[in-house]
Amino acid sequence: MAIVLAGGRGSRLMELTDFRAKPAVYFGGKTRIVDFALSNALNSGIPRIGVATQYKAHSLIRHLQHGWSFFRPERNESFDILPASQRVSEENWYLGTADAVFQNLDIIESYAPKYLLILAGDHVYKQDYGVMLEEHCESGASVTVGCVEVPRMEASAFGVMHVDENDRIMEFLEKPKNPPAMPGHPNLALASMGIYVFETKFLFEVLREDAEDPNSSHDFGKDIIPKMVKDGNARAHHFSRSALRSGPEAEPYWRDVGTLDAYFAANIDLTNTVPDLDLYDREWPIWTYAEMTAPAKFVHDEDGRRGEAISSLVSGDCIVSGAALRHSLLFTGVRVNSFSTIENAVIMPRVNIARSVRLKNVIIDRGVHIPDGLVVGEDPVEDARRFRRTENGVCLITAKMIAALDK
Repeated sequence: MAIVLAGGRGSRLMELTDFRAKPAVYFGGKTRIVDFALSNALNSGIPRIGVATQYKAHSLIRHLQHGWSFFRPERNESFDILPASQRVSEENWYLGTADAVFQNLDIIESYAPKYLLILAGDHVYKQDYGVMLEEHCESGASVTVGCVEVPRMEASAFGVMHVDENDRIMEFLEKPKNPPAMPGHPNLALASMGIYVFETKFLFEVLREDAEDPNSSHDFGKDIIPKMVKDGNARAHHFSRSALRSGPEAEPYWRDVGTLDAYFAANIDLTNTVPDLDLYDREWPIWTYAEMTAPAKFVHDEDGRRGEAISSLVSGDCIVSGAALRHSLLFTGVRVNSFSTIENAVIMPRVNIARSVRLKNVIIDRGVHIPDGLVVGEDPVEDARRFRRTENGVCLITAKMIAALDK
């Protein structure tokens, strides 16, 4: 059984998570971030999935109900949404990631899974968890931790695993200033992906013990995993061994899209001719809620007023009317009107862009109406005054920010 931890806000995404949890944020022109962990589990042959939700969960729960309701009990499949609900005590909220699993022990026990896969619901990647499960069974470890190989001096932003030549974890270091290198690879380090495999019975014993510890923060990364490392039987699984790649020579793809700049870059990368993340792979599809929509439409064909899109992803029910797109993603139901030019833009569902608009390096939240003649991406000072502008010059535009322009 897989448990996806999808309760985090993702505060570094700023206003993008004011009304939705980070796993519910739109990604890739069609999907949500949480769809990647869920699709990986389903494609890996794991037919029982639970999703623990917490922060502003309505958008996420609605998406899960609409897009992930096809599991059938008669096929020994199950899909449970697990919001914090005073199940164990009078506390409303999950106290930490480990507590989120502990509070749902009775539901997990009812399915009697031998192994439990704990997944973070806020990363973008494609992975066959079956390879990691097989390694766990063969090693006899108490826990197997999924790890991604990163440049050593960039690893200080992650939890880092210090391993020996057999991948036994010697030490778990949270955001170290001088990360330990992988054996035989002095310029690389192993960073935790927030993915863990346990034997269920053993994990339940650990979680019950942790729940009674008043000094614990009840978190896998801060409490459970360091304790198992100290006991000497934790193993690291290299993501490179189980990653689904876009081609034989491609690097394993894993992205923490937790900042506006990282989120923007990961989306815009998809407009490349051969992106590092292959969304067109029919053998490992990313499942999601697919609305029934009309085809995308491009109209007008005259100089200065031609509906066109170059190196862009355009979803259903979009109409590009006499406007030009370049290196942009349009989610469902976007309207772009005449004489507008859009470049390097991530535009979420139901956005309406009026006439004679010029936008460059922008993220536009769902349902925003961009007024006639608005220009963003040409004057950094003016952009920062009106919108959320990042260090890399990306502007986030929300409905509240647009409303403030008239004041």
